[in-house]
Amino acid sequence: MNSPLRVVFAGTPEFAVPCLAACAQPGVEIAAVYTQPDRPAGRGRKLTPSPVKQAALERGFRVEQPENFRSAEARAALAGYAPDLLVVVAYGLILSQRVLDIPRFGCWNVHASLLPRWRGAAPIQRAVLAGDAQSGVCLMQMEKGLDTGPVIACSATPLAPDETGGSLHDRLSALGAELLGTELATLARTRLRPASEVQPADGVEYAAKLDKAEAVIRWSDPAVAIERQVRAFDPWPVAEAEIAGERLRIWAAQALPGGGAAAPGSLVAAGRDGLDVATGAGLLRITEVQRAGGRRLPVRDYLNARPELRSAPA
Repeated sequence: MNSPLRVVFAGTPEFAVPCLAACAQPGVEIAAVYTQPDRPAGRGRKLTPSPVKQAALERGFRVEQPENFRSAEARAALAGYAPDLLVVVAYGLILSQRVLDIPRFGCWNVHASLLPRWRGAAPIQRAVLAGDAQSGVCLMQMEKGLDTGPVIACSATPLAPDETGGSLHDRLSALGAELLGTELATLARTRLRPASEVQPADGVEYAAKLDKAEAVIRWSDPAVAIERQVRAFDPWPVAEAEIAGERLRIWAAQALPGGGAAAPGSLVAAGRDGLDVATGAGLLRITEVQRAGGRRLPVRDYLNARPELRSAPA
């Protein structure tokens, strides 16, 4: 009978927590959990542990939080756990070849896209922003390049018409954990390095890190593109725009035909169904907003505070 497969897990945000849980299965021993150092968060800027750290401590796992692996000491500490496998999920550090070579079976990465499309930091939001018909997760054998390693397995899922960055994040997090759990169980049983396929050269797209400046709506863009922007940036950084003289965060919107000769950015109609704003092509019906310092509101409640907008022509 094989001894347990020794796994070191490396991850930081909420997306990685289900994958950590998937590693806690029969035949697998989690030797340690690596995560980013505690960071200031909230209004008080209090040092806050990552979601992965919190989950690891709740399960009684040993936690390591090095700033990086540049020092020989940090690499020696990892090697000291004698890992058969390093599982990396949204860890937040680029690992050198010296780190990747430490585990017996190398390093696996759960990536939230159908590689080679959307390599990089923000694949979930980029898929929604681009209007992709599907997304998914890939389990990849890591190499030094940015998400360039051979793919062990993938699982695809269609994007819903109302898909948001948040909803896709949650579905891919669960899908990634399921895929990882299955492949990890096989490795624990067989102790054979799984087959993998080199990523094709065609179809490579890079998912750049999100920037808050991208959340500012350009009314000259088509309504369909702005709607995708609103959905992609929910829950962060949240689309925003000036409407009828007030800066608002836009949480929900729908592209509609129409607009006529109205200038982009003009408020065409306002009522219980939403705020209809002219764009470069079509109307954007905004249904949920947030004022500065306020909370998310349906437009019908927002209009109670700004009844003068109801006079906007239909």
